[in-house]
Amino acid sequence: MLLGRDRQRVAVDAVLDRARSGRGGALVLRGEAGSGKTSLLRAARQAAADFGGDGHRRVLLCVDDAHLLDASHLLDLLADVEDEPVAVLIATESATHGLPCVELEPLDRATSIRVLRDLRPGLPSDLADDLAHTACGNPLALVELSRSLTSEQLGGASPAPTGLPADSSLRRRLRARLDALSPAAHRALAMVLVDGDIDVDTLVRLPDLGVAAVEEAAALMDPRPLVRETLRTELALSSRYAAHAVLAEVLPSGPRRTWHEAALAPGARDAQADDLAHAASLARGRGDYAAAARDHGRAAALTTEPDVRARRLVASAADHWKRGVPHRARALLREATPLSDHTELRALADVVRGGLDLGNGLPDTAARRLMRAAGELLASRRALAITALGFAGEAAAIAGDHHLHGQVADFAAVLRTADEPPGTALTLDHLIGTAASYAGRHDEALPALRSVVELADHHHAPQSKVWGGHAAYILGDSAKAHELAGRGVTAARESGLTTLVPWALTCRALSALMVDQHSVAYTSAFEGVHAATAAGQHNAVVDHLVILALLAALRGDADTAVHRIGTAAEQIDQRGLGRCGTIGAWAFLCVDLTRDRPSDALRRIPPITAGGVHAGIKAMAAPHLVEAAVACGRPSTADRALRRYDDWARSTGSPGRLALAHRCHALVSTGQEAEEHFDEAIHLHQVSGTTMELAKTELFHATRLRRNRKPKRARELLRDAVRHFEHHEADYWTDRARAELRLAGEPTTEPRAGRAAELTPQQSQIARLVAEGATNRETAARLFLSQRTVEHHLRNIFTKLGIRSRVELTKVLT
Repeated sequence: MLLGRDRQRVAVDAVLDRARSGRGGALVLRGEAGSGKTSLLRAARQAAADFGGDGHRRVLLCVDDAHLLDASHLLDLLADVEDEPVAVLIATESATHGLPCVELEPLDRATSIRVLRDLRPGLPSDLADDLAHTACGNPLALVELSRSLTSEQLGGASPAPTGLPADSSLRRRLRARLDALSPAAHRALAMVLVDGDIDVDTLVRLPDLGVAAVEEAAALMDPRPLVRETLRTELALSSRYAAHAVLAEVLPSGPRRTWHEAALAPGARDAQADDLAHAASLARGRGDYAAAARDHGRAAALTTEPDVRARRLVASAADHWKRGVPHRARALLREATPLSDHTELRALADVVRGGLDLGNGLPDTAARRLMRAAGELLASRRALAITALGFAGEAAAIAGDHHLHGQVADFAAVLRTADEPPGTALTLDHLIGTAASYAGRHDEALPALRSVVELADHHHAPQSKVWGGHAAYILGDSAKAHELAGRGVTAARESGLTTLVPWALTCRALSALMVDQHSVAYTSAFEGVHAATAAGQHNAVVDHLVILALLAALRGDADTAVHRIGTAAEQIDQRGLGRCGTIGAWAFLCVDLTRDRPSDALRRIPPITAGGVHAGIKAMAAPHLVEAAVACGRPSTADRALRRYDDWARSTGSPGRLALAHRCHALVSTGQEAEEHFDEAIHLHQVSGTTMELAKTELFHATRLRRNRKPKRARELLRDAVRHFEHHEADYWTDRARAELRLAGEPTTEPRAGRAAELTPQQSQIARLVAEGATNRETAARLFLSQRTVEHHLRNIFTKLGIRSRVELTKVLT
């Protein structure tokens, strides 16, 4: 099976089918060396085994490495096969000569990991991530790197390889291309390999180079680790020193020039190391974590004293983690570990390791590691210790381990002083307030959480904004939660803290969901998936996937919800992501309700005493638990869930939550009491602006009214419900409301086709991908949808745009 090559296989199969029907055709498979072109040709030959099975002669011609051939002879051949049962497949790294073509793009991370696990079952997750990063999606590189692993690398004692192994066929190709360069082009490339920050304009102006040499070398000036690290290894020592010498002369004063000067200096170079460390501190202060990581790493390389070198390696690792490059952070920590056993240094390293575990490991391990580091850093670096403690609480919450979170909060309560500085006060109060809320001590939680919200307005650190938004979320202040969450995303980006962006987007997505801004929540969560993937924060990827699943489930799109939960399920189980698991269970609960399986819904979220169940998320899911219990005829279960939700909703005073509480009371009540609760719920929904939940309440109320023979009032509510459901693209709920409207005595008609309307964010994404040539399966995979959902959306897109085909869609969008 060729992983990640579905679209290419579809295109190849189409050419083979054309030949089977008696018509000729050609297709170019274009991709870099190692991208899988030869494997596709091999698969095509296997698929064409039946070409003569029915007595009719058909031909498959496969041309590999066509870039090495004279194109004119090939084109002459193709001119003669169009009307013959001949399929021609051409694999090349260069021009397509106007022939139909499919590109073999690099594999994405998830597919790369699957390839590696097929090649090396049981491969550790961190090592798989590092290899996927190095291979840059090249299938052959994945094969060659996995084969080269030593027992020390497999056991975690040595870092992962950063370049291709010596016996690699891809490396031989790169070496041959390097050797084929002219002397001037070779010098130009050497400059890039010893200083990745050099720009083309500087190169062109260097003595004895010029435009022609730089253009010749440009094909090998590939910034990807697969190429850059391999070529750097192949570069002769004399070429390396010559490049350092030129750059030490031409670059302006600063850390880059210092580095090149130091590379040429004999003996100890600790003075230059100190200069680089100082430059790194300045870069860190201005939020340039890329420069800080580079200069801390270079300072470490020049440092002779082991303890100081270890500190600089850990500092570089911290900078790489902050800028979202976890594989480099891991490698530097492995290098630093044997150099020093100083307690503070070990604690600093544990802060970085805890951050790495929080993003791409076991969150309960991260929590314990960060809490231990906080204790060891309190005496010397109190502010950092409290920040580490704050993220320990975050990790425990992600795990859904409220006992562990309580331990972190107890530690925070001991540390909290009356004159605590604002930044640390916010962190400590957030821990204390959330722990009390998770335990159901809502009155105790309120003062601490209100303090967090107030402090977050004036403290500019990204984590302060996110924790402030989370506190406002618990308090039910939807507007403030949404505002602070948005400011947290902006602050994380502006401060260069790339690794915090996915986390901030989680808060923004959940706060948007709280106020029924489903489009904003969808956009934030989808952006979060990609931001988290780019930053190596794969636990956050799962966070956003389950939020996307919940959004689909709340709209009644059961297929999409189930598909997204399935995509995330393995990671939830393997990493112990209790919060994600509880959100996923909530989404499944909603799916069961839409599929009229309330008994299954009641079993979805176990008691909080079960490990890994997030109390806050379970509280939010309570209205759906009540709905399921009522449908099953289990009033005692509904009462228990409602009592807990009532306590929370009343403690916060949130109109949106109080509206849901009144709806629940209406569901468990009868007669006039139920009507009063429904009316109050509708009023509070209108106050809070939660229109999706308003529509559901109107639907439930109207159903009761119709059964109680009050059809006129029922119809009024149902008309409004249909309008709101249509706005949210909740097709399942729209259909339910229309069906109920018909039962209430009002004939309904479907919306007229061909009416122009703006596409929703999800429809826009689907339309763009389809217009670019993606199949329904590829589109579904990229957007974490089921194929059936993509097909459904495409029909709606065609209707909205007044078109009938993919060809027309391409014309409309280009």
